[in-house]
Amino acid sequence: MKFSSKIEKCSLSPMRKFAAIAERADERGLNIFRLNIGQPDLPTPHTFFDRLQSFHQPVLSYSPSNGLPEYLDAVCHYYHGLGVDLSRGDLLGTTGGSEALQMALSAILDEGDEIVIPEPFYPNYATMTNLTGARVHPLTTSPEEGYRYAVRERVEACINEHTRAIMITNPGNPTGCVLSREELKLMLDIAKEHELFIICDEVYREFVYNGERLMSALQFEGYEENVIVIDSVSKRFSACGARVGALISRNREFLSHCLKWSQMRLSSPTVDQLAAASLYSFTKAYFDEMREEYRARRDTMIRGLRRIRGVICDEPQGAFYVMAALPVDDAEKFQEWLLTEFDDHGDTLMFAAGGPFYATPGKGINEVRMAYVLEKEKLERAMEVLAIAIEQYNSREK
Repeated sequence: MKFSSKIEKCSLSPMRKFAAIAERADERGLNIFRLNIGQPDLPTPHTFFDRLQSFHQPVLSYSPSNGLPEYLDAVCHYYHGLGVDLSRGDLLGTTGGSEALQMALSAILDEGDEIVIPEPFYPNYATMTNLTGARVHPLTTSPEEGYRYAVRERVEACINEHTRAIMITNPGNPTGCVLSREELKLMLDIAKEHELFIICDEVYREFVYNGERLMSALQFEGYEENVIVIDSVSKRFSACGARVGALISRNREFLSHCLKWSQMRLSSPTVDQLAAASLYSFTKAYFDEMREEYRARRDTMIRGLRRIRGVICDEPQGAFYVMAALPVDDAEKFQEWLLTEFDDHGDTLMFAAGGPFYATPGKGINEVRMAYVLEKEKLERAMEVLAIAIEQYNSREK
C-alpha cells in the first residue's frame, strides 16, 4: 500500500511521543511531573461551564462556517480593548488555533514554496507546512543568544524566490522570547518590502512578564495586506479542550480563500463557540492574577535549572515554556530512560525533546522544552529530580 509522501515527511509530536511509555510508568506507580505539554492547570473560568449548562435549544445545529456571530463579536470586542478595530469580516472562527494555522498555510503555500520560521519553533508548524508540499526554511537561533532572531540581515538571508511567508510566535513557543515593538515592526517591514505574508501566532499574548504591554501585529498600520494573526482561547483562558480559535486578517482576498476550508469542514462546534464567547467578559484583573502566578512558576523553574551544572537556558520573557540545553548526549534517549529505568523516591518527569523543534538536521539534540504549568512546589521537586537524573544518567556504564 502506498501512502502520501507528504504525510511520510511528518513526525510524531515530541510533546506526545512518549505517551504510551508514560502510561506504563503510571501503571508501575510512578509519579510523573508532566512538563511536556502546555496544558495550564489554573481553573477554566466558571462562565464557560455556566454557558454550557444554560444551552437548551431543541436542536443542536451547525454554526455558520465563518463562526457564530456571538463569538465573532466577542473577539472583536476583545481586540477593541487593544486599540484594534475589527469587524466580523476580518476573522473566521476556527476549531482552535491549530485549524487557523492549517487554513492559513493551505491558502498561501504551494508545492516547492518556502516559509521562513525562526527555530526552535512549535513542531506542528513543520507538520502543517509539510502537508502543503512546501518546506520550512529555518532562521537558526541558539540558547547562548537567548533565541533572538529579529535582525534584518539574518532574516533577509533566508528569503529567496521560493519564499511566500514568514511565521513568528510572539511570545515564543518554545523559547519564551518576546519581540519588542521595534523588533516586531522590523519583521513587518521585511515582510512588506519582500511582498510576503507574515503569520503571527499570538495565542500567548497575555503571558508577558517584564512589565511591557505586548504589541499585536494588528496594531500597526500599513501592513493590512501582509498580516495574518492566529488566536485561541486555549491558553488565555485555560480552556484547551474547548478547541475554539480565530484566524484574523484585514486581507479580504486571503480570508475569502480560507472560507473555502471553513465551508469544507462545515463548522466549528456550536456550543463551544457560545461558551467561549462568554470568556471574553473577563477583565484585566483576571489576566493580571494569572500572569503573576506564571511569573512565579517561571522564576521557580529557572532557579532550579540554574542550580544544575551544565544547563544552558535564558529566562523566558513570555509564554510558559523554558527551552534549555541539558548536559546529556540525547534528550530523547534521556526521556525514555527517565520513564523506564529511573525514579527518585517514586518520582520522575517528562519534557518535550528539542530535536523536533528544529528544521536544521542535528540541532537541538540535547535541548528540551519544559512547560511550567504545575504548582510551584511541584516544579521545585521536578527540578530536584531532573538534577539527580542527569547525574545518574551520565554516570551509567556505557
